[in-house]
Amino acid sequence: MTDRRPSLPDIGPVVSSAHLADSALPALSEVEFALTMANHAYQRWMVRCMTAAGGPTMSPLEVLILHLVHHRGRPKTLAEVCLILNIEDTHLANYAIKKLTQAQLLKAGRKGKEKTVAITEAGATLCARYKEVREALLVRAARQLGHDPEDMSRVAALLRALSGSYDQAARGAAAL
Repeated sequence: MTDRRPSLPDIGPVVSSAHLADSALPALSEVEFALTMANHAYQRWMVRCMTAAGGPTMSPLEVLILHLVHHRGRPKTLAEVCLILNIEDTHLANYAIKKLTQAQLLKAGRKGKEKTVAITEAGATLCARYKEVREALLVRAARQLGHDPEDMSRVAALLRALSGSYDQAARGAAAL
């Protein structure tokens, strides 16, 4: 018996903008589409995980900043937060820090002449609860996919390297 299903046309790479994929590096358009999907899914996840952990309603940036300030248990300056998270618009980070401080999850301090923020006990407790929810829902599901942790680290390194290319290209575009 022969298969009577019509053959599917070659649709090419899975992208959101075929006109951009028609280039010398179509795989970059695939990466961009995957980044877009992953970014939106990641942001939804962070907000919903924080809610499930019992936290107040937060933006994705607020969740990121809360965890970063908790990182290694030492206060951070606004400049450090922006540098580490690659935030260009410092006013967005500053506003998020103010909201987290008002919610008593962060506290203001000083290191010499510089203002700093540090995690509060309530903030640390919320981060720990977030971690519990993350382990139960996300880490368990990700482990079941069976991906090699070393492969995941290589993908992360590639994405960090690509971020440098995007930053350099953005500087070039701004100079045009």
